[in-house]
Amino acid sequence: RIRAARAAQGEPFTVIGITGSAGKTTTKDLLAGILSRAGATVAPQGSYNGEVGVPLTVFGADAGTRYLVIEMGATGVGHIKYLAEMVQPDIGVVLCVGTAHAGEFGGVENIAKAKGELVEALGQDGTAIINLDDARVAAMVSRTRAKVLGTTATGVSGSAVEARNADIDEDGHPEFELVLPDGGVPHPVHSKLIGAHHITNLLAAAAAAFAAGLPAAGIADSLSEQSPASRWRMERTERADGVTIINDAYNANPESMRAALRTLADLGQGRRTWAVLGAMLELGEDSIREHTAVGTQVVRLNISRLVVVGREARALYISAIQEGSWGDECSFAETADEAYELLQAELKPGDLVLFKSSNGVGLRHLGDRIALPPQAGTSANTAAATAANEGNELL
Repeated sequence: RIRAARAAQGEPFTVIGITGSAGKTTTKDLLAGILSRAGATVAPQGSYNGEVGVPLTVFGADAGTRYLVIEMGATGVGHIKYLAEMVQPDIGVVLCVGTAHAGEFGGVENIAKAKGELVEALGQDGTAIINLDDARVAAMVSRTRAKVLGTTATGVSGSAVEARNADIDEDGHPEFELVLPDGGVPHPVHSKLIGAHHITNLLAAAAAAFAAGLPAAGIADSLSEQSPASRWRMERTERADGVTIINDAYNANPESMRAALRTLADLGQGRRTWAVLGAMLELGEDSIREHTAVGTQVVRLNISRLVVVGREARALYISAIQEGSWGDECSFAETADEAYELLQAELKPGDLVLFKSSNGVGLRHLGDRIALPPQAGTSANTAAATAANEGNELL
């Protein structure tokens, strides 16, 4: 009805769908920030990306809405097809195919099948934004009738949107030259997000905005100006005593866990680094193997201290010990309260602490407790209350 009302007024209306195993909410926030400069934009609250969240987002739009951004999650094959039929996107963005929820989907190939349903739903006049740096996403080019805009930070051939000379600064902020298929000069982007893995999200937002008709210079300027808009996604807090907290515990899968740990290692040069890690849920039969791999990575990245929280992540703790982490370098806590007491006793000025786990584990609330001094009134209950409107994110 909104589309018909806009057409009757001679006004354009563009729907953009975003999916991927990681980065959906960040990309949604970035894109909404760009588009809002050009017209009335409606985007999901938090991570409203399922069968309930998507309709709630649509209900927020009216005849005055110019852009409607839809985040699409799934727990199985056919879910994104259903959501796409509901919103009829003009532009579809696929970020990545990871192993999160592989057990629930029945394997990573089924995840790829589900994610590709978004580009399959696009018409000939639509545009598919395809991450060419992810082989499973790149293979989706053959699954769409729409025009394809590829994105790359590695110079993959056939791309139209590129992050050239991509790097991170000393504070972990991505920076690159944005190249768009407009024949113009590259535009510098210096993001306020933290972590090189966000380059994929920045490129996807840029490509979608370009496909929606926005000018290149405005896109680059907006990407450089935007700060993180959603909580617990590489959220950085500087305590008065010199301890730095990076709370990235809204969600976790093997790919995002590896990215967060690399960022911790990059930022922690010359500092004592802490990785406070909980379980990555819904990995099925791959769970032990994937947690073992993370424990090995922690040691090989020379992270100073590892704190593993909860029995579901114990394989991570065991693998770190087997890789050579001894003594107080590696600790196991049954509960978040135990981890809190350990951190309160041992953190020192200058320490850099990463919190990372799946949403259901709840380490984001432990991160909040550590980020704020006890006398400020922060507690597990207070932190939980701030998340009252937040739902578990779907893949």
